[in-house]
Amino acid sequence: MKKTYLALLLIHCLVVLVTPIQAALPSRVPNTSLTNLPANPPTFGFTTVNAFGARTFNQPVAMITPPGETNRIFILEKPGIIQVLDLAAGTQTEFLNLFGQVNDAGEGGLLGLAFHPGYFTNRQFFIYYTLTTNTPAGSGFHDRLSRFEISPGNTNLALVSSEQPLITQLDEANNHNGGSLHFGPDGYLYLSTGDEGGGGDNYGNSKFITNDFFCAILRLDVDKRPGSLAPNLHPAVVTNLVGDAYYAIPSDNPFIGATNFNGQTINSNMVRTEFWAVGFRNPWRMSFDFPTGRLYVGDVGQGEREEVDVVTRGGNYGWNYREGKLAYSGTPPTGSVFVDPILDYPRDGTGSSTNIGNSITGGVVYRGNRISQLFGDYVFGDYGSGNVWALTYNGGADATNFRRLTTASGPAAFGTDPSNGDVLIAAINVGQVRRLIYNTTATGAPLPATLAATGAFSDPATLTPHEGILPYDLNVPFWSDNALKRRWFSVPNTNLTLTLNTNSNWSFPTGTVWIKHFDLELTNGVPESRRRLETRLLVKNSGGVYGLTYRWGTNLTNAFLVAEDGTNETFTIHEGASSRQQTWRYPSRGECLTCHTSAGGWGLGFNTAQLNREMDYGGTVTNQLRALSLAGYFSNNIPSPNNLPALAHPTNSAVSLEYRVRSYLAANCVQCHQPGGGALGNWDARISNPLSLSGLVNGPLVNTTTDPANRVIVPGDTVHSMLLSRISLRGSGQMPPLASTILDTNAIALITAWINSDLPSYQTYVQWQIARFGSTDAPKSAPDEDFDGDRSSNHQEYLVGTNPLLATDVWTLSLTASNGLARIGFPRIANRGFDLQGATTVTGPWLSLDLPANRPLPAAVTSLAVVEDSATNTPSKFYRARVFEP
Repeated sequence: MKKTYLALLLIHCLVVLVTPIQAALPSRVPNTSLTNLPANPPTFGFTTVNAFGARTFNQPVAMITPPGETNRIFILEKPGIIQVLDLAAGTQTEFLNLFGQVNDAGEGGLLGLAFHPGYFTNRQFFIYYTLTTNTPAGSGFHDRLSRFEISPGNTNLALVSSEQPLITQLDEANNHNGGSLHFGPDGYLYLSTGDEGGGGDNYGNSKFITNDFFCAILRLDVDKRPGSLAPNLHPAVVTNLVGDAYYAIPSDNPFIGATNFNGQTINSNMVRTEFWAVGFRNPWRMSFDFPTGRLYVGDVGQGEREEVDVVTRGGNYGWNYREGKLAYSGTPPTGSVFVDPILDYPRDGTGSSTNIGNSITGGVVYRGNRISQLFGDYVFGDYGSGNVWALTYNGGADATNFRRLTTASGPAAFGTDPSNGDVLIAAINVGQVRRLIYNTTATGAPLPATLAATGAFSDPATLTPHEGILPYDLNVPFWSDNALKRRWFSVPNTNLTLTLNTNSNWSFPTGTVWIKHFDLELTNGVPESRRRLETRLLVKNSGGVYGLTYRWGTNLTNAFLVAEDGTNETFTIHEGASSRQQTWRYPSRGECLTCHTSAGGWGLGFNTAQLNREMDYGGTVTNQLRALSLAGYFSNNIPSPNNLPALAHPTNSAVSLEYRVRSYLAANCVQCHQPGGGALGNWDARISNPLSLSGLVNGPLVNTTTDPANRVIVPGDTVHSMLLSRISLRGSGQMPPLASTILDTNAIALITAWINSDLPSYQTYVQWQIARFGSTDAPKSAPDEDFDGDRSSNHQEYLVGTNPLLATDVWTLSLTASNGLARIGFPRIANRGFDLQGATTVTGPWLSLDLPANRPLPAAVTSLAVVEDSATNTPSKFYRARVFEP
């Protein structure tokens, strides 16, 4: 972020002594009542555990073992690294690092790996990844299939220099890339590709086999066996110096010589003869069951169905005429024959039931020997709901015995432990590879059956907490369908502390507990109508967190543990003369982990910008962060709260509209919408990032639906602003994706006002640069340049709105001194952050003024600000201001 400073000198000899006032907060005491909460919840039946002890990975998306091996597993990390685990030695080694080459935006990244059946002798393996490059088809985002070799002297090391691309295909969007890569029983290489992205097949790939390599399962002969054919010409096919491709087409591929497809006559020389099967939307993960030869695919749906397919030679699976078994778009040509999925299940934005989800992840057929009831069944999951299922398929039209086994946090891929056949799950949300296990009896300490038994409250009826459990509050509460909330936390062991970080997640010790209670007014605006709903506990352990939900029902003295899969309850809400039905979701333990992720900081809202506010501690009102620091909760010395970030409540009209919108998004969306957060969208909800780097304004979408003009936010255009559309939905595609059935009308109005009133005049630096200088390469127009020589950089003039071509148009500080005070005046520009700093010498150190008037909240309107600083016992003091974009 560009920063600009302006320094002034003040000479004074006045001395003012300031005595610090400490809040009357009770000293920190241990908590001895939360002892009934186990470190880990008990397991019963199917569950998952970290497959490799405490090991974690950076967004794992696949687990692969070379053919014939039983001791090594290769873990693909989406940003571009492959790790190899030696199961016998217990070691982890970096096998391949393409971090700087891979573009992992959206659904892109390092997506697929397959070892050649003869890799013991030829040392070959193949990967599929996305990158930014230039090809004859164009510049930008591309999908690439490449061949590599392993080091001849080290089987745990790939030779980066050995890369030979086979296909490098321009891709108009960074979603629906497919990317599953496997050698089949026939020795040919199979690759899954999506429909190029967007939504509804808006790039028009699904109904053709003469365009590009999309919507299909490809089957390639990477050995160029005798009898195989050369591929038809295509810009994506990489060739050698004499024009030969690095792969061939198996002679029995089904579309060789095709002259008709989907009722249209086609040129056989234009056919993508690589295709083995077609009509897929996003076949993200697939796998072979070698004993039967079946190829199973999980194809991600659009808005209604998710499907499991068994792939057959030349099969057309219907997208986008169909979605699952349902009609989707257009009338299929006469004579069209589509292959039905063996299973399709409904999509639901809440993912609250056992047989629904919103983003299927293809799995594996279980052939292990430790869970006999699963033998021969296909185990797969859903990234959106976290559900992990099994189905039985013995041929024929449909699968049978479709049942839920357990949940995982963001299952992105399934694999097999080569040493024993166990099912492995890439849980991308927590950065772990999980192992599916089965317990015939409950193991571990039982969960408290009632809220009273948790030890959280000395009197549950009055919600009076035990000692060592403190209340806390947030600047911007998470939207919870009009529920009223109270919050507490505890770090029971006083020898353990929190670590405050200004702009990133805090560190929490094992044993930290957060408690949140929910009430709902059954008559809006009438406090006496409040009904107790639930009290939730979130427990920090060594592997992350787990959550418990206690439902009050009609009981006023105690609440009772909700079952693992959660439950729903419907209430009648009275609003004036009318009434409506509202469904309340008591979350499952798996749903707790959908939001409470590592990227989100585990304890949502327990961060600097949310907690930096006033709090009433038994009649003493003081800053919450300062109080916690004085009580000894932090391991580090914290800066003054006046100089720390704080979110602004949506109703705080003194703060700029933009910052209030950004605060709402930081409170409600940041757990998913940030790097590593698990959301497919490319925008960043973190308040620490300026708007220009957030990807919000005109930000590209993973799914543009049917309109390419759609963006995250479009200035002055609510119709094409998909963030607004998503928060205005309830049902498929809603945001937040779970735990809400009621629209947040205040947030909708806030974001609508921002789009319509503020954003039409918004300019990025580049737009401002072109408007002021005529082009981005005009002389002395770079941000750090000073075109008019007024000692203000172009970037500062952009920030404060002065004319960069006119030296007399200057933003500056004024300074006066009297009665022991220095008065620093300056134009406080609307929607800009200002940080006044002082130093006793011009070389520093420069320190932010510890004053309430110096809080870095962007103002709603431009005004002349005056900040008063007490004189010190130094003969002189210098001042400067940092101006920044929020």
